[in-house]
Amino acid sequence: MGMVAAEQQFHVLAVDDSLIDRKLIERLFRTSACQVTTVDSGSKALEFLGFQENDHNHPNPPCVSPHNHQEVEINLIITDYCMPGMTGYDLLKKIKESSSFRNIPVVIMSSENVPSRINRCLEEGAEEFFLKPVRLSDVNKLKPHMMKTKCKSFHEPEKIVTKENQESPEIEKVPSEQSQPQPKTELDTEQIQQIQQSQGNNNKRKSIEEGLSPERTRPRYSSLTTV
Repeated sequence: MGMVAAEQQFHVLAVDDSLIDRKLIERLFRTSACQVTTVDSGSKALEFLGFQENDHNHPNPPCVSPHNHQEVEINLIITDYCMPGMTGYDLLKKIKESSSFRNIPVVIMSSENVPSRINRCLEEGAEEFFLKPVRLSDVNKLKPHMMKTKCKSFHEPEKIVTKENQESPEIEKVPSEQSQPQPKTELDTEQIQQIQQSQGNNNKRKSIEEGLSPERTRPRYSSLTTV
């Protein structure tokens, strides 16, 4: 169960050359029960994703971590805009031009409030543009993306579970339905025989104990026999 929960956890890739900002982003997303991986440059982010320049023939491949060579899934990328080498905007363009990773939501963050920069990132496909320092209220704006990913991740396992749940009761119901009527019929015949054998005694005893005449007890017995 722990492995399944880990696979379904929302996974964020945080990209920032500032250690302080990486720690802040990691703490904020972990507060929202997310798994967080941090890297300090755009090139390392692409390396972590397993990005290839010519990936048009490989739609949506799983990411392979360079550290443990395990397949991982990234559900969201949040990156700083100003970084040495590859900027956040350059990383955004690489992601959105890729047929493999274009569906991953990308969020840009910056300490500078430049409208032209913000508009350019949003036009290129960024989901949000946050001003630093990023706050928990900013992370809460990304909840719809988290919910969409959770629904997708739970969709297939639910189908498997429901099939098993539908098959198992059918198997259990077959013997129960066959076995239940048999003891009921045997008990009914035994009760009828016992009632027929003790007909006179029971009627007399009931009439004495209840203070009723045998005539009033006979309809009761006839109703039992008909049932």
